[in-house]
Amino acid sequence: MLSNELQHYPSPISLGVYEKALPADMDWAQRLETARELGFDFVEISIDEQPTRQARLDWSLQERSDFNSARLMSGIPVPSMCLSAHRSAPFGSRDIKTRERAYQLMEKALSLAVDLGIRNIQLAGYDVYYEPADRGTRQRFVDGLQWAVERAAQAQVMLSVEIMDTTFINSISKWLEFDELIQSPWFTIYPDLGNLTAWGNNVASELTKGIDKITAIHLKDTIPVLPGTCGKFRDVPFGDGCVDFVHAFEVLSALNYRGPYLMEMWAQGQEDDIARVRNAKAWIENKMREGGLEI
Repeated sequence: MLSNELQHYPSPISLGVYEKALPADMDWAQRLETARELGFDFVEISIDEQPTRQARLDWSLQERSDFNSARLMSGIPVPSMCLSAHRSAPFGSRDIKTRERAYQLMEKALSLAVDLGIRNIQLAGYDVYYEPADRGTRQRFVDGLQWAVERAAQAQVMLSVEIMDTTFINSISKWLEFDELIQSPWFTIYPDLGNLTAWGNNVASELTKGIDKITAIHLKDTIPVLPGTCGKFRDVPFGDGCVDFVHAFEVLSALNYRGPYLMEMWAQGQEDDIARVRNAKAWIENKMREGGLEI
């Protein structure tokens, strides 16, 4: 007999939704129930720069138990965490107190992941964000990654680096340079099709290079970076940007990718937020079918 959670994976495609796509004022029971009603297979939790979301890292035993109860009652798993809090507290920072905060965030995130059943933590591919970058920031970032991956291996939680909206890690090819240094099965890649495309990468080539280390894929549309422009990396409606989703899905189908897909959207605090997610999901599923994926 399959568990409630496994029953929500009836097809080869697992499609989830980013927590931030849903209204922020929902509690977890409401958020998970809404995801279920919309037909998603899972939800990705966010630990970002906002104090209210970082406070989750210090949840009490009761709060963690309440979350797990809501997850189990809904039948919707929360297998991944977007840990973007490191943007304001990066491993590569020149400031020792900021670096200490980066390590604390990582330790707490791993502890929370273990308690909540989260198996994959997405890391932002920034050495620094609000500081100038140099060789020192890069080396401190590598040192932080090596330490983090060791802790993640002990916790049996994957660490997956997202392809980002800055040039530091804006391709799978660049991530592979860090993979050579880290060399761990617990260190993987979380490509964002929007970011990959916006930087002008050959998406098929990049996905092929990283296919054996891809643990999840972000679905998001973007406006490309062109001479004299910085592009646009969020809040671009699906179909209004530069991503050739059908081609990407054809490539992933040919590569036999069977990992999860995550729709990355942001609620606007408007009455039509849920409708926008519903319509975007239908749009993405249509592109998946055109790309040869079974859904």
